[in-house]
Amino acid sequence: MAGWSGSRPSAVAVPWAAAALVLFLLSLVVVRLPWAGDLGLHAATVERLRHSLTDPGNPLVDADTPSPYYSPWTVVLGVVAKVSGASVFVVLRFGALAGLGLLVTGVWRYVRTLSGERAAPAVALLCLVLLWGTDAFAWSGFLGLNSLALTVAYPSVLALGLAFHLWAGLAGAVPGGGWGRWLGLGVLWAVILLCHQFTGVVASLGAVATVCGARPGWREVGARLLGAGALGVAVVWVWPYYDFFALAGAGGGLEAVHRPLYEDLVGRYWLVLVGVVALGVRWGRDRRDALVLFFVLGVVVAGAGGVSGHWSWGRVLPAVVVPAQIAAAVEVLGAGRRGVRAGGVCVLGCALGVGAWAQAGTVGYVVGRGMLPGVVAAKYREPWQGYHWITPWVRYGDVVMARRVAARQIPAYGAYTVAPGYPDFFLPDEGRRGVAVRRYFTGGVSEEERRAVERRYGVRWVVDREGGAGPGSGLRPVTRGPAGQVLYEVVR
Repeated sequence: MAGWSGSRPSAVAVPWAAAALVLFLLSLVVVRLPWAGDLGLHAATVERLRHSLTDPGNPLVDADTPSPYYSPWTVVLGVVAKVSGASVFVVLRFGALAGLGLLVTGVWRYVRTLSGERAAPAVALLCLVLLWGTDAFAWSGFLGLNSLALTVAYPSVLALGLAFHLWAGLAGAVPGGGWGRWLGLGVLWAVILLCHQFTGVVASLGAVATVCGARPGWREVGARLLGAGALGVAVVWVWPYYDFFALAGAGGGLEAVHRPLYEDLVGRYWLVLVGVVALGVRWGRDRRDALVLFFVLGVVVAGAGGVSGHWSWGRVLPAVVVPAQIAAAVEVLGAGRRGVRAGGVCVLGCALGVGAWAQAGTVGYVVGRGMLPGVVAAKYREPWQGYHWITPWVRYGDVVMARRVAARQIPAYGAYTVAPGYPDFFLPDEGRRGVAVRRYFTGGVSEEERRAVERRYGVRWVVDREGGAGPGSGLRPVTRGPAGQVLYEVVR
């Protein structure tokens, strides 16, 4: 067995064919664009920018506040939406394909700095999406196949792709890159930070590891490195849509949301142990190996978050997983002895097979659950249905009283909600708005109190389940949607 590398074309073609199949699946997912998680937030952000590039306001509620979701990438998508007139979901599909392309090319470039094996980029792609665990989960910034399928249109995917390009660029710049190249990398770093702050931290840790692992002559690159960093900080500082540095005080409101990141660690990540063994091999050869340093930095930060209760630091877990996954691909293909390489290929191939089976439900985002075999359908997660059914009545800028999942989706169609469906650090009355929504939908609340809330926030519509808030004296049912939901018009 020659393994996945060597002189035989078939040995190289197998991993590339498998990687192409995965990318084809993800491309079909983009066509369907299954709705879950934060998709409504990103759609609302693009929709606000389409209407006003200079003063979009809060993307979720009718308030004039900044938002960290107005990033360089969403601004580009807002311009595309404004110029083309295409619907926001068409624009998000365009963004998903662009982000996926940057991710693939970024991985290819970065892996090429670590290995000359022709199959290495393909195997690395397979490791990044399949070498996780047997309990599939989805979270932006995490590259598991199931997670990537649900977040492919998010700015986090584009930011991860740019991060791989950043690491590849740094690996090539350390030996003797000129000022122009270093300053360009500084701007790239700033764009990553602005597009997705958590991925920006991962990118920064990888950048530190890449530079330190390259053992640069500091007299030669020190000034360029400082210049690149200073330019990156300056770009972040002058970004007009939100104060990036103010986000340092947002951790308290994000901790509860991120607590699940530290749960079920074994079930979600045990296949990554294959990569940890590969990192051990690399550490034995070189105590300052870039992938090992990257992994150690990720473990330190994520571990500190777990110990201290700063659960939002768990968003740095990709800095633990990614270097291990890349190491698994590079070490298996680079093994010098034929028998060792064959054994490594078998182990990694089995691990990838187990990971693929664990995430097989992702196929359901392409063909539909009804067409899947029972054992695969059991792994499938039903996407959200959306609120397109309210759009014949609800117009852009209308305020809708809604809660839970409805509040996360309705702003995607141009309307506002009373309280944001996601934590909003820049919204000063977020807490008061949340209390108002909870009171409004609480049984026994007087009609007078509900009418007062409607007047305070300019509510024109209410979405609730049948038998919930009820029409009362001030609400008129207009239409019904899935799962017993009703759109009510506020009668003034």
